[in-house]
Amino acid sequence: MAAAAVRALLRPAAVARRRPLVPVPVPVPVPPGRPLPAARGCSSAGPPFQFLQVQKAGAKGSVGLIRLQRPQALNALCEGLMAELRRALDAFEADAQVGAIVITGSDKAFAAGADIKEMQGKNFQQCYGGAFLAGWDRVATVRKPTIAAVNGYALGGGCELAMMCDIIYAGETAQFGQPEILLGTIPGAGGTQRLTRAVGKSLAMEMVLTGERISAAEAKAAGLVSKVFPVDKLLDAAISCAEKIAGNSKLVVAMAKESVNAAFETTLAEGNRTEKRLFYATFATDDRKEGMTAFVEKRKANFTDS
Repeated sequence: MAAAAVRALLRPAAVARRRPLVPVPVPVPVPPGRPLPAARGCSSAGPPFQFLQVQKAGAKGSVGLIRLQRPQALNALCEGLMAELRRALDAFEADAQVGAIVITGSDKAFAAGADIKEMQGKNFQQCYGGAFLAGWDRVATVRKPTIAAVNGYALGGGCELAMMCDIIYAGETAQFGQPEILLGTIPGAGGTQRLTRAVGKSLAMEMVLTGERISAAEAKAAGLVSKVFPVDKLLDAAISCAEKIAGNSKLVVAMAKESVNAAFETTLAEGNRTEKRLFYATFATDDRKEGMTAFVEKRKANFTDS
């Protein structure tokens, strides 16, 4: 959302400050040039990463780190930012060194929603004919595991973006919500679907129909997030989890992710068939053989992603 629209919906909240973590800087296979500060407008034209900070993190540079960087609008998800996010995800997807991806924002806002100023003038023909928001699904289709590290506001499109990720870690000040009803519309990037699957019909209905937010503790109790951390420990924890994932066979990790996701897309019987098929497929990999051999020999496995 635009800053003015966001502030009209938000109640004042105290947000703890922390010193930013500086991950290990390793070159990323994206167009050259250092990340630039967020600009005031939001056109997709211009420098490669105008609204993001993109780099590798972790001791071995095995974690792709994407930080939303549009602070003057509380990281509102404009078309330019989302186009850059797709390019960053594509780059990390193609990078053999990267085994998992962390997406984060600032201490104050992960992302406070879609950019209302961009949406305000659209009509039905433009939305339907142009498949408005369809490109956002790229976050959900990345084959490598994604972790959302959420501090502050994750509202509207920001909540939807977090839910597209495979794992959500939250800082103690995080707030989640789908306040679109207060703007005379409804979620349009999976909010009614993913939220219901995560927290159940009753809570999802309450949040979507009233626009009320839930805290990090409430989100964890409801099953929306995996863990809650102090604000200054959140990013460290997310990167640590991503490093653990990246230390496993990337090939088998992709199979495991596909199998878990099948639980949300299919019946139990079909999901079990998918799991069995992928389980059998691991026996065609060198990494399955290495993993079991290492276990029997009581040593650490040396996976080669093959």
